[in-house]
Amino acid sequence: MADMTLTKHDIMLRISEETGLLQIQSLELVQEILDQIAEALAKGDRVELRNFGVFEVKSRRARVGRNPKRPKRDVPIPACSTVKFKAGKELKTRVLALAPNSKAVS
Repeated sequence: MADMTLTKHDIMLRISEETGLLQIQSLELVQEILDQIAEALAKGDRVELRNFGVFEVKSRRARVGRNPKRPKRDVPIPACSTVKFKAGKELKTRVLALAPNSKAVS
């Protein structure tokens, strides 16, 4: 299995080829979808894409960390919000098919 990175440009090209849209139209479509997802997450909304997955904002509480090079010194880590993604059933199934010996991660 080769490592490959799928970029926004690659997605735009594939959409353009499959739909017949101009590349600029495909790029605008992809960007608008990403903007809508980002806007919803920035408001704290949950984004659910059936059979793909769910994006949601989670809050992390403040905590104390340790620097491995100086384990006696505490490092305060402030509270923050982060985006979490949970793969949908269909996506999980397709990904697990790549490596039959891998275990499902919840």
